[in-house]
Amino acid sequence: MIEALDKILRRPRAVLAAMFVLLLTGIYAYVTIPKEANPDITIPVYYVSISHPGISPEDAESLLIKPVETKLRGLEGLKQVTGIASEGHAGILVEFESGVNTDEASVDVKEKVDEAKPELPEEDMEPVVNEINFALQPTILVAVSGDVPERTLDKRAKDLQDAIERIPSVLEAKITGQREEVLDIIINQQKLEAYQLSQFDVYNVVTRNNLLVAAGAVQGDNGRFSVKVPGLVSTAKDFLALPLRSSNGTVVTLQDVADVRSTFKERERYALFNGRPAITLEVVKRQGTNIIETNDEVKRIAAEMKATWPDSMYIDYSLDASVTIKDVLQALQDAVILAIVLVMVLVVASLGVRSGILVGISIPTSFLIGYLALWTMGYTVNVMVMFGLILSVGILVDGAIVLGEYADRKMSEGQSPKEAYIAAAKRMFWPIVASMATTIAAFLPLLFAPGIAGEFMSYLPVTVITVLAASLLTAMVFVPAVGFFIGKTDKENVEQFGHFADDEHADFRAMKGLTGAYLRFIERIIYHPAKVIVAVLLLMGGITAWYATHPTGLEFFVEVEPEMVNVYVRGRGNMSNEQKLAITREVEARVIKVAGFDSYSTYAGSSGS
Repeated sequence: MIEALDKILRRPRAVLAAMFVLLLTGIYAYVTIPKEANPDITIPVYYVSISHPGISPEDAESLLIKPVETKLRGLEGLKQVTGIASEGHAGILVEFESGVNTDEASVDVKEKVDEAKPELPEEDMEPVVNEINFALQPTILVAVSGDVPERTLDKRAKDLQDAIERIPSVLEAKITGQREEVLDIIINQQKLEAYQLSQFDVYNVVTRNNLLVAAGAVQGDNGRFSVKVPGLVSTAKDFLALPLRSSNGTVVTLQDVADVRSTFKERERYALFNGRPAITLEVVKRQGTNIIETNDEVKRIAAEMKATWPDSMYIDYSLDASVTIKDVLQALQDAVILAIVLVMVLVVASLGVRSGILVGISIPTSFLIGYLALWTMGYTVNVMVMFGLILSVGILVDGAIVLGEYADRKMSEGQSPKEAYIAAAKRMFWPIVASMATTIAAFLPLLFAPGIAGEFMSYLPVTVITVLAASLLTAMVFVPAVGFFIGKTDKENVEQFGHFADDEHADFRAMKGLTGAYLRFIERIIYHPAKVIVAVLLLMGGITAWYATHPTGLEFFVEVEPEMVNVYVRGRGNMSNEQKLAITREVEARVIKVAGFDSYSTYAGSSGS
């Protein structure tokens, strides 16, 4: 190992070229690596939804939840099953132990739900199994609002949805708050009787002519051709042309007995943004993509489309995760930069400018190589990664400082910079490796912590271990190569260290300054080990006793002030959706008087206010 290191260091230009390439690729990795607030971890949780119009919560529990729960409880790796019964609906939350195969768990849940179907009431809608994937939560809500006709608002929202979903990094842009467009058939009873038709005749014609007809294929001499049969009626004109009866060459169509108009389903819920009617697009990014770049592209496209819209329409953004991520990452980046500056100031003040330069090179080099490794392994930059970088700042400079100091010592003895740094790298290789290995060993147990919390925390040890490994490479290879060109014999160092050429037997008591005082203090206490051990034990006992008598509590995460607040409005009795909206608007008018609001959304209707 030492011989290989010696051969590498005797080719400093090749080493510096490799360092330059790693720095460039590290910068590229830092720019392109996906950024998010929290680690992207898979939580094996599934939600089974069963709808039954009109069923009471008590009946939903006994008729819907219990049969499905009974089947699900036999699943392997199951942690817990939670049933939620409400008016007209039943929900079952299925949670598995961490580490299970999510694909297999999803299949198992669906199979058990299928087994329970025969025990459910026939009126139930098809049970739906959804995987709760926090990585597929909306990263930004785009609200299209304005005092314009509902059809105009709906069309603009759909146009914006199509434009956003064309972004490569966007998985989907789901529209919420819009009413489904329908066709109303208004029958003229007098005309119907005049043609001797019944409403049942009209119903049969409409349903039979609005079916999806399975297409086939025609095999001919020239090949096989697909056959498409248009079976779905989509416009009012198509409905009006439907024939109801043919008699004596006269065809009675739907337009002879009825009017067809385009309208919307009855409103079940009202949605407003900043007091204006709104339709919201929930934008979900693809996994592994950069959330900041994705949301910026969404905003750019929305701004381009808004420029072509009427002035009475607005586009607003809510729950923009990229803003939070930018703030968090910027704060952590500032902390990292401040830590680097403070370390360099201390090194320059205590060891000199050249050692400061070497440390200044080793920190960003180690970080960029670490970013390159994380990017290669498919990791993202998040809070835990940035915290790991802060932890490693003070540790990764140890190797560069020790090696630089030993090289200065050798140069003060008359060796050339090249030979001094090669000797320092060879002499300090195993001590530096041992030092890094002990630090890495301290973080290794975090990699094997169980559960969701362990998976969440694993980003921290991976970051620290990666950066420390990069710092070992930097200290042993790149720092000596740089030292070849900036190192030189300092007269002050010669005066200070020149008469200590014999490292093993020098009289360090003759040294002056802070270093000499420290060495003389060490010499005094080293001859009284019993007293030192007793003092350390007393200190440890005192700290333990103080902590035991002054407990501060324990929490997984510190409590922070929320950036969003939800206000729920509940009322007694059977109220119409319009009444619910009126009451909710009264509450809204009072709440928005509180200073500090950036935006507010209001929902009222059958699903709550």
